[in-house]
Amino acid sequence: MFKQKIYKILGLAIIVATYNACKVPDFAQRNEHKNTPASFNTSVDSTNTGAVQWRSFFTDPNLVNLIDTALKNNQELNITLQEIEVAKNEIKAKKGELLPTVGYRVGAGLDKVGRYTSSGAGDASTEITPGKGVPEVLPDYAFGLQANWEADIWHKLRNSKKAAVDRYLSSVEGKNFVITNLIAEIANTYYELLAQDNQLEIVKQNIALQSNALELMKIQKQATRVTELAVRKFEAEVLSSKSLEFDIQQDITESENKINYLLGRFPQPIVRDRNAFSLLVPPAIQAGLPAQLLANRPDIKQAEYDLEAAKLDVKVAKAQFYPSLGISASIGYQAFNPSYLLRTPESLIYSLAGDLAGPLINRNAIKAEYLTANAKQLQAVFNYEKTILNGYIEVANQISNISNLQKSYDLKSKQVVALTQSIEISNDLFRAARADYFEVLMTQRDALQSKLELIETKKQQLNAVVNIYHALGGGWN
Repeated sequence: MFKQKIYKILGLAIIVATYNACKVPDFAQRNEHKNTPASFNTSVDSTNTGAVQWRSFFTDPNLVNLIDTALKNNQELNITLQEIEVAKNEIKAKKGELLPTVGYRVGAGLDKVGRYTSSGAGDASTEITPGKGVPEVLPDYAFGLQANWEADIWHKLRNSKKAAVDRYLSSVEGKNFVITNLIAEIANTYYELLAQDNQLEIVKQNIALQSNALELMKIQKQATRVTELAVRKFEAEVLSSKSLEFDIQQDITESENKINYLLGRFPQPIVRDRNAFSLLVPPAIQAGLPAQLLANRPDIKQAEYDLEAAKLDVKVAKAQFYPSLGISASIGYQAFNPSYLLRTPESLIYSLAGDLAGPLINRNAIKAEYLTANAKQLQAVFNYEKTILNGYIEVANQISNISNLQKSYDLKSKQVVALTQSIEISNDLFRAARADYFEVLMTQRDALQSKLELIETKKQQLNAVVNIYHALGGGWN
């Protein structure tokens, strides 16, 4: 009667301990928000420039060739491709954990037990060979197969494999994001290079114009119409423009080398049509709907896959609190003499065992892993929401930028025309003694500045178009 009470108490204690072992700590969860505004502006047209392939979006054959080369040779892109291979191998590893592991064992050895041990104190009269008992040193030969398998009761291994699949898909989207960044960076640098070529040409033309004005000042000085100060002022202006010429040449070299770096090659001239810049017209952009960013932008899709993987990691960590069922089996032959090794059933050995194991006391390490997985899942939620918000703001900024740059370009074009005409007017007035040399000097300086600013504005227009194409998720498909 007393023993029965003891057994009941022990059984109850084991049940309570097992319940506490399986109890999972509470942790606050948070679901992600995928809501986006209905439109970027008043338009609800779903036509989206981000869906256009980059070969169709960029029409300059030299730029297309540069992008083609970069997609083959860029080191960062190649590194990302290897990350995809790593993620793919991780899937294979996790898939393998779901299946039984089977191995073989072949062994030979010697065994000598002490006479006064539990093994040595047994009956030593067994005849190994006729007329002979167990030798003091006994050989041992064996070979066979062994298998182990963990039954995935709580889907721990399956969820781990699914998380690996999501991380593989995330790495693919990461590669696509690298491609969109690479294409945008090459296009922006290429347009910057064309703009620098045109700025250099304008500066050279201005140097010739200023040199003629300098010669005119020298003639006027001989005629005592101007002083040495006027000559020196124009001479300084010519020197300033020549200095600017070398600054622009350095910028050209750096832009060329930046493109070469993105193409994975050593410095060399970049093939381009220097006269094409003035003919370039920024294409019309259709932003589509904000909800399309969720499917078009690789960084948003990458963040989504990372979030799904983080959710599965929480389930895997949660399963660590539950008991696991392991099954092991083996079969083979074992004998003390090689000639007996294949005798069946005398030398045949086999085993089959199952065990149920789980955490009971001191679960701090498991609890810490679970809380860490939860924290990382929350991080993934916030990162996903941040990426969506960033994508929307980037598109909205570029839509506004394109509109404002077009207005600015129209005004600067008129400014260039007015200042270019004022150069000839100021020269005529100077010859007629109705304007002084300072007005001529300032007019030439303002005209040069306006022409450089016009080129800069057009470059910004082209860059804005590239940036919104990138912001819409274009380039990777």
